[in-house]
Amino acid sequence: MNDQAEAPFGNFTTVRRALDVWDQLAGPVAEALKGWDAPEAARSVLYVDTDPAKADTAVFSEAYDVPLDASANCVVVAAKRGGDTTLAACLALAGTRVDVNGVVRRHLAARKASFAPVDTAVGATGMEYGGITPVGLPAAWPLLIDAAVVAAPFVLVGSGRRRGKLILPGQALAGLPGAEILTGLAA
Repeated sequence: MNDQAEAPFGNFTTVRRALDVWDQLAGPVAEALKGWDAPEAARSVLYVDTDPAKADTAVFSEAYDVPLDASANCVVVAAKRGGDTTLAACLALAGTRVDVNGVVRRHLAARKASFAPVDTAVGATGMEYGGITPVGLPAAWPLLIDAAVVAAPFVLVGSGRRRGKLILPGQALAGLPGAEILTGLAA
């Protein structure tokens, strides 16, 4: 039996259903997929095996023939107000930039917002830097998703590790814990 699936875009040697290769994913990502309260969404997630040396967006896009409007980056931000810091994640198409100092800061009612330090992002998510994904983030975090990501038929995101990526319907991302869809989050 051939367990190989077909990716909706890109040039990948190995494409499998993510639930069939959960041992290739970061722990929080595997647990989120196995426990997702939308089983049909979990079954729709594909895993593509990729070279970790080609994980950075521009290199990845060229190496695997993935259009930037089919790839999304997940960044962790730290929003500060008074003595409190709130961590949140933002998801935007790869060819855009998240408006951290404007839209994110205002939406989180923060005095200041910035990208979280790498050690904070990695420690809080349990994922590798360069592979952080919206699937498996701490459930209490706000997950701010640019509306263009959800509108995409399929989107490539991290797998929680630098090796490998996930492909899933854009609309499925709206069902993740803490998801808030924002128009104009990125430009």
